[in-house]
Amino acid sequence: MSATAEEFAPASTSELARFLAANAAQERAAVVPAGGRTSLRMGDPVIAPARLISISTMQKVVDYPARDMTITVESGIRFADLQKILAAEGQRLPIDVPDAHRATLGGAIAANTSGPRRLGQGTFRDYVIGISAVDGIGRPFSAGGRVVKNVAGYDLCKLLVGSLGTLAVITQVTLKLRPVAEALRVLWLTAETAEQIEAWLVRLGLSETRPTVVEVVNRRAIASLAAESRVDLPAAELALAVAFEGSTEECDWQMAAVEKELGPSPGAVRLADPQSALLLRALGEFQAAGDDPVTFSASVPSSRVAAFVMEASRRGVTVQAHAINGIVIGHLPDECVTAGAASEIITPLRKSAESVGGSLVVWNCDDAWKPTLNVFGTPQPTRRWMKEVKNALDPHGVLSPGRLPA
Repeated sequence: MSATAEEFAPASTSELARFLAANAAQERAAVVPAGGRTSLRMGDPVIAPARLISISTMQKVVDYPARDMTITVESGIRFADLQKILAAEGQRLPIDVPDAHRATLGGAIAANTSGPRRLGQGTFRDYVIGISAVDGIGRPFSAGGRVVKNVAGYDLCKLLVGSLGTLAVITQVTLKLRPVAEALRVLWLTAETAEQIEAWLVRLGLSETRPTVVEVVNRRAIASLAAESRVDLPAAELALAVAFEGSTEECDWQMAAVEKELGPSPGAVRLADPQSALLLRALGEFQAAGDDPVTFSASVPSSRVAAFVMEASRRGVTVQAHAINGIVIGHLPDECVTAGAASEIITPLRKSAESVGGSLVVWNCDDAWKPTLNVFGTPQPTRRWMKEVKNALDPHGVLSPGRLPA
């Protein structure tokens, strides 16, 4: 994203609304909402010099009726701070957000951030039950409500999730919550072939258990995860991580059941706290781009995940997959020092994903590389509908112009 150093940091929704209304009435300059700035490189480059709107000054807890298992907060609250507040009441928002000490709630929602727990716990669209925002011409609006039964306006809540700040600036969010899990268990299995992973995934699809996490990683990712978590993980071409959360009794029963269902494995590792928590945290941080030249997310049918992971592995990519969800995250090797070199990896992988009805989106790379890599790939049929929504909420096109495809 290209932005000037100039920044506006509103202290309230009304101050933000006045700023956006004045901008729409006068210069109509491009503006980009920013929280912890962990996802600013997502999407296409902004097509005009832009001023940042920092929401990180808006961090108040508006309402927390803990017995109702809901909370309303301003969107600039750091995700880690939110989880601390919830943990004091034995509650949590069970979504994996990398760089949680930097990332803001509003930014994570706008980027639709999620991680390994999305299989068993869902994504932001399952937890945002009320939202307030200001559109591109300074009009404040709200959707949803503070209690779970009130779902009026829920579609608008969903629209803002993943909108990358192109529709409105999120200012306040109401979330439904879940209790902190009593126990966490992880079963780690290694394999040398995609066929073995595919067989395990089929059995998991028929399992009596309900895993919270089912991840597939390749050799490079295993080494990275072992270093990040400081958990001793056996090296292999591929590995499968199956995690369960809940009461101790539930987790122990499910671990025993899934081991029987998947069959004996010489490389099996059984992890309980604290190692299981350390590994799951490392799995949740994997998607963070770090210093990697390119990070992508591919979507393929779950039956094709293992084969796609192997194909990416042969091209030097460090890979983690939310296997049952069919989402594959990859980091290109440091040897990719030009857009052309990156394209030689991205282009065939995108073709492979699209050939089975999937897609590949470049999450993070240098802005100068984005035209070559074609961030979003083949145009999707939903783009016309997205343009209509954009025109309704941001008629002058001042909010992150160009960041999402028109």
